[in-house]
Amino acid sequence: MKKEISVLRKYVWLLLAGIVIVCSGCKKGYDDAPYSTPGDTLRVLAIGNSFSWDALESELYPICHEAGVNIIIGNLYYGGCSLQQHAEFMTADTPVYSFRTIIDGERTVYDSVTLYRALDDLQWDYISFQQASHDSGDTTTIEPWLSLLIDTVRAHQPQARLLWHMTWAYSRDAKHPAYPRYACNQDTMYQAIEECLAYILRHHDFAAVVPAGRAIQLGRLTPLGDTFCRDGYHLNHLYGRYTAALTWFEILTGLDCRQIRYRASDDKGTKMSRKQRRLCQEAASEAARTSSSILQKRW
Repeated sequence: MKKEISVLRKYVWLLLAGIVIVCSGCKKGYDDAPYSTPGDTLRVLAIGNSFSWDALESELYPICHEAGVNIIIGNLYYGGCSLQQHAEFMTADTPVYSFRTIIDGERTVYDSVTLYRALDDLQWDYISFQQASHDSGDTTTIEPWLSLLIDTVRAHQPQARLLWHMTWAYSRDAKHPAYPRYACNQDTMYQAIEECLAYILRHHDFAAVVPAGRAIQLGRLTPLGDTFCRDGYHLNHLYGRYTAALTWFEILTGLDCRQIRYRASDDKGTKMSRKQRRLCQEAASEAARTSSSILQKRW
């Protein structure tokens, strides 16, 4: 397993060599959390879709809570939403979103919300962008939509640090209608997502990249195998969502997710095993370290 992960690590480095990915820096212990006082709260807004639902709404809060990190999570959700759709909804001020917030562990859903409404809801510390999964490896679908979104977000929330949420490739046996665009091949789709990320970073400056897709791909090299998705593209409710949330946690805080003792449970209440927890944590932490290493040229 370690040999396989090492091979993927070298592949990622070769693919993205010379591309700057800013990250949260070296790993720290809980006592070194980057907050000025224990009462500080991290406010994170995702302009997303069902993939940000998977990554942010289920496991990120309990992970942060255990680590003593106060966090408010906002997810601006519209199913399958692409950058182009987000930009069009924004321009027309269309109230089509389900705006989900998690405050003190309580999830609240607001229907028929505009992008501007969510954007102005709080003074956000981080705001993330992502592409719809079907377009996630297609560079022709990025502009001018991403630039329009970034310009608007910066005008409304100039203090916010911008993130790119790198999403994941489909399962090998996925039946998604867009999968033929990637020859119905997971490796082809994953490489296209990495290349699309490189393209985006050549044109835009982000405070950080959250490499959830890289973490999922690394997890697939473990004994857990290609089981991280529940339907071929959405993450399963046990270790799929957990791995993505761990990646977010490590990038946002700079803390080592391998110290987390919390174990996720699926929708039937079955708790993940300690071995599953360890494998997810190793994959997430490896992905986060890979991102930082590209900037710091450690390899």
